[in-house]
Amino acid sequence: MSAVLGVVIVLLLVVIVWQYQNSRKASKDLRYIHNKLSSIMTQESHERLLLFSSNVELQNVLIDLNRLLDVNHKGSIERVKLEKSMRNMLSNISHDLKTPLTVVLGYIETIQQDEHMPAEERDRLMNTIHQKANEVILLMNKFFDLAKLESGDREISLSRIDAGEVCRRNILSFYDILSAKGSEVKIDIPDETLYFMGNEEALDRILSNLLSNAIAYGDAGGILGMKLYSDENKVYIEVWDRGKGISEAHQDKVFERLYTLEDSRNRSYQGSGLGLTITKRLTEQMQGTITLVSQPFVRTVFTLSFRRLRF
Repeated sequence: MSAVLGVVIVLLLVVIVWQYQNSRKASKDLRYIHNKLSSIMTQESHERLLLFSSNVELQNVLIDLNRLLDVNHKGSIERVKLEKSMRNMLSNISHDLKTPLTVVLGYIETIQQDEHMPAEERDRLMNTIHQKANEVILLMNKFFDLAKLESGDREISLSRIDAGEVCRRNILSFYDILSAKGSEVKIDIPDETLYFMGNEEALDRILSNLLSNAIAYGDAGGILGMKLYSDENKVYIEVWDRGKGISEAHQDKVFERLYTLEDSRNRSYQGSGLGLTITKRLTEQMQGTITLVSQPFVRTVFTLSFRRLRF
Protein backbone atom coordinates (compact mmCIF):
# COMPACT_ATOMS: atom_id res chain seq x y z
CA MET A 1 0.00 0.00 0.00
CA SER A 2 2.77 2.40 0.92
CA ALA A 3 4.54 1.58 -2.36
CA VAL A 4 1.44 2.48 -4.36
CA LEU A 5 1.05 5.69 -2.37
CA GLY A 6 4.68 6.54 -3.08
CA VAL A 7 4.15 6.05 -6.82
CA VAL A 8 1.06 8.26 -6.76
CA ILE A 9 2.95 10.97 -4.90
CA VAL A 10 5.80 10.81 -7.41
CA LEU A 11 3.37 11.04 -10.33
CA LEU A 12 1.65 14.01 -8.74
CA LEU A 13 4.99 15.70 -8.21
CA VAL A 14 5.89 15.05 -11.86
CA VAL A 15 2.58 16.51 -13.01
CA ILE A 16 3.03 19.54 -10.76
CA VAL A 17 6.58 20.11 -12.04
CA TRP A 18 5.42 19.65 -15.63
CA GLN A 19 2.56 22.12 -15.15
CA TYR A 20 4.91 24.55 -13.46
CA GLN A 21 7.37 24.35 -16.34
CA ASN A 22 4.58 24.81 -18.87
CA SER A 23 3.25 27.76 -16.91
CA ARG A 24 6.70 29.36 -16.83
CA LYS A 25 7.12 28.68 -20.57
CA ALA A 26 3.67 30.15 -21.31
CA SER A 27 4.45 33.23 -19.20
CA LYS A 28 7.79 33.63 -20.95
CA ASP A 29 6.16 33.30 -24.37
CA LEU A 30 3.47 35.84 -23.49
CA ARG A 31 6.10 38.28 -22.19
CA TYR A 32 8.00 37.89 -25.46
CA ILE A 33 4.86 38.50 -27.51
CA HIS A 34 3.94 41.57 -25.46
CA ASN A 35 7.44 43.09 -25.52
CA LYS A 36 8.03 42.31 -29.20
CA LEU A 37 4.63 43.60 -30.26
CA SER A 38 5.13 46.82 -28.28
CA SER A 39 8.56 47.27 -29.88
CA ILE A 40 7.20 46.73 -33.40
CA MET A 41 4.34 49.18 -32.91
CA THR A 42 6.50 51.83 -31.21
CA GLN A 43 9.32 51.70 -33.76
CA GLU A 44 6.95 51.04 -36.72
CA SER A 45 9.35 48.34 -37.86
CA HIS A 46 8.61 45.63 -40.41
CA GLU A 47 9.49 42.78 -38.05
CA ARG A 48 7.18 39.88 -37.31
CA LEU A 49 6.56 37.71 -34.26
CA LEU A 50 8.70 34.57 -34.43
CA LEU A 51 8.21 32.01 -31.68
CA PHE A 52 8.56 28.24 -31.67
CA SER A 53 5.87 26.64 -29.55
CA SER A 54 4.09 23.31 -29.38
CA ASN A 55 0.95 25.06 -28.16
CA VAL A 56 -1.45 24.98 -31.11
CA GLU A 57 -3.65 27.78 -29.73
CA LEU A 58 -0.62 30.01 -29.23
CA GLN A 59 0.55 29.25 -32.78
CA ASN A 60 -2.84 30.34 -34.12
CA VAL A 61 -2.69 33.55 -32.09
CA LEU A 62 0.79 34.29 -33.51
CA ILE A 63 -0.44 33.67 -37.08
CA ASP A 64 -3.35 36.07 -36.60
CA LEU A 65 -1.13 38.70 -34.96
CA ASN A 66 1.31 38.54 -37.86
CA ARG A 67 -1.59 38.94 -40.29
CA LEU A 68 -2.68 42.04 -38.41
CA LEU A 69 0.88 43.37 -38.56
CA ASP A 70 0.91 42.76 -42.33
CA VAL A 71 -2.37 44.66 -42.69
CA ASN A 72 -1.02 47.48 -40.53
CA HIS A 73 2.20 47.61 -42.56
CA LYS A 74 0.29 47.76 -45.84
CA GLY A 75 -1.94 50.45 -44.38
CA SER A 76 1.11 52.47 -43.38
CA ILE A 77 2.54 52.19 -46.89
CA GLU A 78 -0.78 53.27 -48.42
CA ARG A 79 -1.01 56.17 -45.98
CA VAL A 80 2.47 57.39 -46.92
CA LYS A 81 1.62 57.06 -50.63
CA LEU A 82 -1.65 58.91 -50.09
CA GLU A 83 0.08 61.73 -48.20
CA LYS A 84 2.66 62.05 -50.96
CA SER A 85 -0.08 61.96 -53.59
CA MET A 86 -2.01 64.67 -51.76
CA ARG A 87 1.06 66.89 -51.52
CA ASN A 88 1.75 66.43 -55.24
CA MET A 89 -1.89 67.01 -56.03
CA LEU A 90 -2.03 70.27 -54.07
CA SER A 91 1.20 71.41 -55.71
CA ASN A 92 -0.11 70.60 -59.19
CA ILE A 93 -3.51 72.16 -58.52
CA SER A 94 -1.82 75.34 -57.35
CA HIS A 95 0.33 75.42 -60.49
CA ASP A 96 -2.46 74.51 -62.88
CA LEU A 97 -4.73 77.23 -61.50
CA LYS A 98 -2.01 79.82 -61.01
CA THR A 99 -0.69 79.68 -64.59
CA PRO A 100 -3.85 80.75 -66.48
CA LEU A 101 -4.92 83.14 -63.72
CA THR A 102 -1.53 84.86 -63.84
CA VAL A 103 -1.95 85.33 -67.60
CA VAL A 104 -5.46 86.68 -67.10
CA LEU A 105 -4.36 89.19 -64.46
CA GLY A 106 -1.35 90.23 -66.52
CA TYR A 107 -3.41 90.94 -69.62
CA ILE A 108 -6.07 92.78 -67.63
CA GLU A 109 -3.40 95.05 -66.13
CA THR A 110 -1.96 95.64 -69.60
CA ILE A 111 -5.37 96.68 -70.93
CA GLN A 112 -6.04 98.92 -67.91
CA GLN A 113 -2.67 100.67 -68.13
CA ASP A 114 -2.68 101.29 -71.88
CA GLU A 115 -5.60 103.61 -72.61
CA HIS A 116 -4.49 104.07 -76.21
CA MET A 117 -4.16 100.38 -77.08
CA PRO A 118 -5.36 99.65 -80.62
CA ALA A 119 -8.74 97.95 -80.77
CA GLU A 120 -7.28 94.99 -82.63
CA GLU A 121 -4.68 94.37 -79.90
CA ARG A 122 -7.28 94.82 -77.17
CA ASP A 123 -9.53 92.24 -78.85
CA ARG A 124 -6.62 89.81 -79.10
CA LEU A 125 -5.88 90.15 -75.39
CA MET A 126 -9.56 89.83 -74.49
CA ASN A 127 -9.79 86.62 -76.51
CA THR A 128 -6.77 85.24 -74.65
CA ILE A 129 -8.31 86.21 -71.29
CA HIS A 130 -11.52 84.43 -72.29
CA GLN A 131 -9.59 81.34 -73.34
CA LYS A 132 -7.60 81.19 -70.08
CA ALA A 133 -10.75 81.73 -68.00
CA ASN A 134 -12.33 78.78 -69.79
CA GLU A 135 -9.24 76.70 -69.00
CA VAL A 136 -9.75 77.41 -65.30
CA ILE A 137 -13.44 76.49 -65.49
CA LEU A 138 -12.65 73.29 -67.39
CA LEU A 139 -10.00 72.33 -64.85
CA MET A 140 -12.32 72.99 -61.91
CA ASN A 141 -15.04 70.90 -63.55
CA LYS A 142 -12.56 68.04 -63.84
CA PHE A 143 -11.69 68.35 -60.15
CA PHE A 144 -15.37 68.22 -59.23
CA ASP A 145 -16.02 65.27 -61.56
CA LEU A 146 -13.16 63.31 -60.05
CA ALA A 147 -14.24 64.15 -56.51
CA LYS A 148 -17.77 62.92 -57.26
CA LEU A 149 -16.50 59.72 -58.86
CA GLU A 150 -14.16 58.90 -55.97
CA SER A 151 -16.70 59.73 -53.27
CA GLY A 152 -19.36 57.59 -54.91
CA ASP A 153 -21.73 60.56 -55.26
CA ARG A 154 -21.84 60.11 -59.01
CA GLU A 155 -23.33 56.81 -60.09
CA ILE A 156 -23.82 56.09 -63.76
CA SER A 157 -26.67 54.02 -65.14
CA LEU A 158 -25.75 50.95 -67.17
CA SER A 159 -27.48 49.59 -70.24
CA ARG A 160 -26.59 47.52 -73.28
CA ILE A 161 -24.06 49.28 -75.53
CA ASP A 162 -23.16 48.55 -79.14
CA ALA A 163 -19.39 48.93 -78.82
CA GLY A 164 -18.77 49.22 -82.56
CA GLU A 165 -21.22 52.09 -82.99
CA VAL A 166 -19.66 54.10 -80.13
CA CYS A 167 -16.12 53.43 -81.37
CA ARG A 168 -16.93 54.53 -84.94
CA ARG A 169 -18.63 57.68 -83.72
CA ASN A 170 -15.67 58.71 -81.57
CA ILE A 171 -12.89 58.00 -84.07
CA LEU A 172 -14.84 59.89 -86.76
CA SER A 173 -15.18 62.91 -84.45
CA PHE A 174 -11.37 63.23 -84.47
CA TYR A 175 -10.87 62.38 -88.13
CA ASP A 176 -10.62 66.00 -89.34
CA ILE A 177 -8.01 66.84 -86.67
CA LEU A 178 -5.95 63.79 -87.59
CA SER A 179 -6.21 64.56 -91.30
CA ALA A 180 -5.09 68.15 -90.71
CA LYS A 181 -2.05 66.83 -88.87
CA GLY A 182 -1.29 64.44 -91.70
CA SER A 183 -1.56 61.45 -89.38
CA GLU A 184 -2.51 58.03 -90.65
CA VAL A 185 -5.61 56.52 -89.06
CA LYS A 186 -5.98 52.77 -88.74
CA ILE A 187 -9.42 51.51 -87.71
CA ASP A 188 -10.08 47.84 -87.00
CA ILE A 189 -13.75 47.46 -86.04
CA PRO A 190 -15.50 44.21 -87.01
CA ASP A 191 -18.88 44.07 -88.73
CA GLU A 192 -20.07 41.75 -85.95
CA THR A 193 -22.10 43.61 -83.34
CA LEU A 194 -20.42 43.43 -79.93
CA TYR A 195 -22.42 44.32 -76.83
CA PHE A 196 -21.51 45.01 -73.21
CA MET A 197 -23.16 46.67 -70.19
CA GLY A 198 -22.05 50.28 -69.94
CA ASN A 199 -22.96 53.92 -70.26
CA GLU A 200 -22.63 55.63 -73.65
CA GLU A 201 -21.91 59.09 -72.21
CA ALA A 202 -19.17 57.67 -69.97
CA LEU A 203 -17.67 55.60 -72.82
CA ASP A 204 -17.70 58.68 -75.09
CA ARG A 205 -15.71 60.57 -72.47
CA ILE A 206 -13.29 57.68 -71.97
CA LEU A 207 -12.60 57.33 -75.70
CA SER A 208 -12.39 61.09 -76.13
CA ASN A 209 -9.73 61.26 -73.38
CA LEU A 210 -7.73 58.37 -74.86
CA LEU A 211 -7.93 59.70 -78.43
CA SER A 212 -7.00 63.22 -77.32
CA ASN A 213 -3.99 61.85 -75.45
CA ALA A 214 -2.93 59.79 -78.45
CA ILE A 215 -3.17 62.84 -80.72
CA ALA A 216 -1.37 65.17 -78.28
CA TYR A 217 1.41 62.85 -77.14
CA GLY A 218 1.67 60.31 -79.95
CA ASP A 219 1.73 62.79 -82.81
CA ALA A 220 5.41 62.13 -83.52
CA GLY A 221 4.59 58.57 -84.56
CA GLY A 222 2.42 59.73 -87.46
CA ILE A 223 -0.25 57.08 -86.89
CA LEU A 224 -3.16 56.49 -84.53
CA GLY A 225 -5.26 53.36 -84.32
CA MET A 226 -8.41 52.01 -82.75
CA LYS A 227 -9.21 48.33 -82.55
CA LEU A 228 -12.34 46.56 -81.31
CA TYR A 229 -12.33 42.82 -80.74
CA SER A 230 -13.65 40.16 -78.37
CA ASP A 231 -13.21 36.68 -76.97
CA GLU A 232 -15.77 34.40 -75.36
CA ASN A 233 -16.19 36.55 -72.26
CA LYS A 234 -14.84 40.05 -72.92
CA VAL A 235 -15.09 42.98 -75.32
CA TYR A 236 -11.82 44.87 -75.82
CA ILE A 237 -11.19 48.37 -77.17
CA GLU A 238 -7.65 49.47 -77.96
CA VAL A 239 -6.43 53.01 -78.67
CA TRP A 240 -2.81 53.07 -79.81
CA ASP A 241 -0.11 55.19 -81.37
CA ARG A 242 3.61 55.03 -82.14
CA GLY A 243 4.69 58.27 -80.52
CA LYS A 244 6.85 59.21 -77.58
CA GLY A 245 5.06 56.76 -75.34
CA ILE A 246 5.45 56.28 -71.61
CA SER A 247 8.52 54.70 -70.04
CA GLU A 248 8.11 51.57 -67.93
CA ALA A 249 8.90 53.51 -64.74
CA HIS A 250 5.81 55.69 -65.26
CA GLN A 251 3.33 53.17 -66.63
CA ASP A 252 1.92 52.09 -63.25
CA LYS A 253 1.43 55.72 -62.16
CA VAL A 254 -0.31 57.41 -65.09
CA PHE A 255 -3.77 56.72 -63.63
CA GLU A 256 -2.97 58.42 -60.31
CA ARG A 257 -4.58 61.75 -59.45
CA LEU A 258 -2.84 64.64 -61.22
CA TYR A 259 0.16 62.48 -62.10
CA THR A 260 2.04 63.85 -65.08
CA LEU A 261 5.35 62.98 -66.67
CA GLU A 262 8.64 64.72 -66.09
CA ASP A 263 7.93 67.36 -68.71
CA SER A 264 4.43 67.91 -67.38
CA ARG A 265 5.03 71.59 -66.77
CA ASN A 266 5.38 72.04 -70.52
CA ARG A 267 1.78 73.11 -71.00
CA SER A 268 1.93 72.72 -74.78
CA TYR A 269 2.63 69.02 -74.29
CA GLN A 270 0.94 67.97 -71.06
CA GLY A 271 -2.49 68.37 -69.52
CA SER A 272 -3.67 68.59 -65.97
CA GLY A 273 -3.07 64.92 -65.16
CA LEU A 274 -6.78 64.37 -64.44
CA GLY A 275 -7.94 62.87 -67.72
CA LEU A 276 -6.59 59.35 -67.24
CA THR A 277 -7.69 59.24 -63.60
CA ILE A 278 -11.25 60.11 -64.60
CA THR A 279 -10.98 57.60 -67.46
CA LYS A 280 -10.04 54.83 -65.06
CA ARG A 281 -12.79 55.69 -62.55
CA LEU A 282 -15.45 55.75 -65.27
CA THR A 283 -14.20 52.43 -66.64
CA GLU A 284 -14.38 50.87 -63.18
CA GLN A 285 -17.94 52.18 -62.70
CA MET A 286 -18.87 50.16 -65.78
CA GLN A 287 -17.23 47.07 -64.20
CA GLY A 288 -14.43 47.29 -66.74
CA THR A 289 -10.65 47.53 -66.60
CA ILE A 290 -8.06 49.68 -68.37
CA THR A 291 -4.42 48.74 -68.92
CA LEU A 292 -1.41 50.38 -70.52
CA VAL A 293 1.48 48.85 -72.43
CA SER A 294 4.03 51.21 -73.96
CA GLN A 295 7.27 50.90 -75.86
CA PRO A 296 8.31 54.43 -76.86
CA PHE A 297 8.20 55.09 -80.62
CA VAL A 298 7.13 51.48 -81.22
CA ARG A 299 3.64 51.12 -79.77
CA THR A 300 1.70 52.66 -76.90
CA VAL A 301 -1.69 51.07 -76.32
CA PHE A 302 -4.47 51.65 -73.81
CA THR A 303 -6.80 48.65 -73.62
CA LEU A 304 -10.33 48.73 -72.21
CA SER A 305 -12.07 45.48 -71.38
CA PHE A 306 -15.71 44.88 -70.47
CA ARG A 307 -17.83 41.78 -69.86
CA ARG A 308 -19.42 40.70 -73.11
CA LEU A 309 -23.18 40.40 -73.56
CA ARG A 310 -24.66 37.97 -76.08
CA PHE A 311 -28.16 39.37 -76.47
